Amino acid sequence: MVIHTRFAPSPTGRLHLGHAWSAIQAHDHARQHGGRFTLRIEDIDGTRSRPEHVDAILRDLEWLGLGWDGEVTWQSRRLHLYEAALGRLRAAGLLYPCFCTRADIAASASAPHGPEGALYPGTCRGLEAPDMARPHCWRLDMARAIQIPPPGEDLCWHDAHAGRVRADPAAAGDVVLARKDAPASYHLAVTVDDAAQGITDVVRGVDLFAATHVHRLLQALLGLPTPEYRHHPLLAGPDGTRLAKRHGAPSLEAMRLAGEDGRALAERLRAGQLPVGIAATGA
Repeated sequence: MVIHTRFAPSPTGRLHLGHAWSAIQAHDHARQHGGRFTLRIEDIDGTRSRPEHVDAILRDLEWLGLGWDGEVTWQSRRLHLYEAALGRLRAAGLLYPCFCTRADIAASASAPHGPEGALYPGTCRGLEAPDMARPHCWRLDMARAIQIPPPGEDLCWHDAHAGRVRADPAAAGDVVLARKDAPASYHLAVTVDDAAQGITDVVRGVDLFAATHVHRLLQALLGLPTPEYRHHPLLAGPDGTRLAKRHGAPSLEAMRLAGEDGRALAERLRAGQLPVGIAATGA
């Protein structure tokens, strides 16, 4: 089997060291095994995605010395795949429209809590005559969905660091699979894309470990293969908070424009030589 990995940034801001850390690991895992490395631009968030961010992503990866195989893939050109997957789940009676806002959910005293905070309390589940003219998302009816995979199917996956993991998608509640402002959520799009592109090894941060429980269920519901997972540690700043766009992490573009050697930076990251104040953390 040919190893096939991918790096899939969203063009909603500039890349930072955390992105470089992840991209290098995905790239090198493929290259060390004589495999393929794909670049996928996850640009279906129409309100935040920007062409200038895409240009910067391409320049940053080239600056780091990371080359990808084949053409760049764009999620915005794959909407038919997500709609087909949604259609299958909808036909199976596993989706329902939800009209609630985030404020509605936050204000609900009955909202249960899972590993990532408040879960959707099921307010719109079972509506007899929903007004489909109103803005709505589509949620997975988790209680029904977890009953669908055949009893003999082993709902597990293997992680290079955690070993064999038994999926517990119910802990995520009724997740959104198509947003009000986007044709697919991260959960659905990434699951469909990884299968369609033949990704054998998903290399991504440990912050997405919990999401894999949901992705494994979607793979079972849609009859998709389950890749190997490699959830790596994250990079955190001096305050212990993981590097993130919203926290103002220094961008690769700023380093590049300042004249720093990107290939030398990549080699230091490979060797675990992190900048002062930056640390790798498992959470």
